[in-house]
Amino acid sequence: MGTQNVAPGDYRERPSRLTGAVVWTRVATGAPSDTRPVLPDGCMDLLWTEGRLFVAGPDTHAYVPPDAGGRYVGIRFHPGTAPTFLGVPAHELRDRRVELADLWSGAEARRLTERVDDAGDPMAVLEAVAVERAADAGPPDPLLSHIVSSLGAGHSVARTAADAGVSARLLHRRSLPAFGYGPKTLARVLRLQRALALAREGLSYADTAAVAGFADQAHLARDVKELTGVPLGTLLGGGGGGGGSGGP
Repeated sequence: MGTQNVAPGDYRERPSRLTGAVVWTRVATGAPSDTRPVLPDGCMDLLWTEGRLFVAGPDTHAYVPPDAGGRYVGIRFHPGTAPTFLGVPAHELRDRRVELADLWSGAEARRLTERVDDAGDPMAVLEAVAVERAADAGPPDPLLSHIVSSLGAGHSVARTAADAGVSARLLHRRSLPAFGYGPKTLARVLRLQRALALAREGLSYADTAAVAGFADQAHLARDVKELTGVPLGTLLGGGGGGGGSGGP
């Protein structure tokens, strides 16, 4: 799916050929009404907009892009997989948007930027770049995959470590460079995403809290406000949390 058929303000995504990743495209109008917060999801993105390649690091709170129009294409990596692709520990990019030329050699970044700039379908080319580099990086670390699946299922950090046969200290040490923060923060972020998905399916807030693993509805409300900056009702009512970790 190319970006040329995307209307201003539209956001679209599809599963990537890279396991666990998503490729997406968005045409921003630059109007304040078109600016939506990007919510923490444990992921990192490689993004392209005309003449630029940059990286969105893992967020600990909602990111509000500036009111800038333009076409954006991105690949959102499965939690824990982007640092291998980028060659940079995730915690160095936490809550940051960084030019790719600041992470890689300027010549390599320029070559890749020109390759995407010249493409008729920037989404396909950006995805191909990611697939090529992933093939060189080798298979994902099974411990990191276990951490994501266990915490994503609502298991505690202690159980996640025990099931993996490692100490909680080692789990934390491995999590920082992979996810950008420790397993407790990752668990909160994944629980937030799980709760939002349930609420959007029509569950009441009380049932959402219970199913997602919160102590009660008040706990859900506090976490949503702390991580997104807005109340749950406002977030869902306004359709906030659009995909893509974009923005200049």
